[in-house]
Amino acid sequence: MDQPELDDRKAAILKAVVEEYVETAQPVGSQAIALASGLGVSSATVRNEMTVLEREGYLRQPHTSAGRVPTDQGYRFFVDRYAPTGGLPPMQRRVVSDFFASTHQALEDLLHETSQMLSRVSHHAAMVMAPEPDSAVVRSVQLVPLQARVVLLVVVLSNGAVEKQALHLDKDADEGRVRAAGVALDGLLRGRPWVDLPDAPTTGDPAADDVVNAAHNALVGLAAEATSEPLYVGGVSRIAAEQEAFSTNDGAARLLEMLERQVIVVSLVRELLDRGVTVSIGSENRLDELRDCSIVVAPYEAEGGASGIVGVLGPTRMDYRHALAAVTAVSQQLGRHLS
Repeated sequence: MDQPELDDRKAAILKAVVEEYVETAQPVGSQAIALASGLGVSSATVRNEMTVLEREGYLRQPHTSAGRVPTDQGYRFFVDRYAPTGGLPPMQRRVVSDFFASTHQALEDLLHETSQMLSRVSHHAAMVMAPEPDSAVVRSVQLVPLQARVVLLVVVLSNGAVEKQALHLDKDADEGRVRAAGVALDGLLRGRPWVDLPDAPTTGDPAADDVVNAAHNALVGLAAEATSEPLYVGGVSRIAAEQEAFSTNDGAARLLEMLERQVIVVSLVRELLDRGVTVSIGSENRLDELRDCSIVVAPYEAEGGASGIVGVLGPTRMDYRHALAAVTAVSQQLGRHLS
């Protein structure tokens, strides 16, 4: 639904109410806005404008004698008009850049630690979703002999993932045959889609082909397991700490329970981005558990175009400018790091 147009004074008053409420978590009165907005108007004028904003759905009054607080519609106006501007403060930009400059981890550990870092920077629970496995391609395949009948299989994917598995062979295989099997597999699979591997190649040497077949079977099994996008959630304790921001006593508990159902969260977040939405506020969320929450998300791209998602989840009374800046900075740095 289209929002009513707001003149500059009403927009400035609404902006001031949102910023004051985000800062204090207390209903905002007209006198505070008259002093803070810089409009040079009396508190009576502000009060009249706030009454209009309430009537048009941007503000609400929790109690008869209380000030006003923003509605989801009020937050939406603020996000669309004011939130996209600005970036992270210099100190937090440095935290993000230093993290990626110093980290050298496997993909799973990297994404887990990224979610923790984003939570610290944004002050909310953070989500990092791994790139879609069906968009990854094989970068390289390596076979490393460990013992006469034990070979380590290592496959590196374009989304940054590294898959490993120890192969236990039926017969002894010398280093030359293991090397030949690795070369054959790497030559065939490099650049191929991870979830659509071709049949095993042959080397012309039956002993080397035994190694190839064992490794190929293991690769097919590993690819079959990669059917979902793992979700890494950092800072979940922040949700419990924000209990008072939920309209019901069990709101935080229900949200935490929902986060454990990863498939639902992954589906919801991908749906938002498919619709071109980067901020979803309160009642805009289709799940009841999220009606008191806002989600801020951004995609990142690894080499080869495989895309994942980073985001934060918090109460509707969040600092949207800061959340958007944090999510944007982390998504850009993570994409560059994986590429």
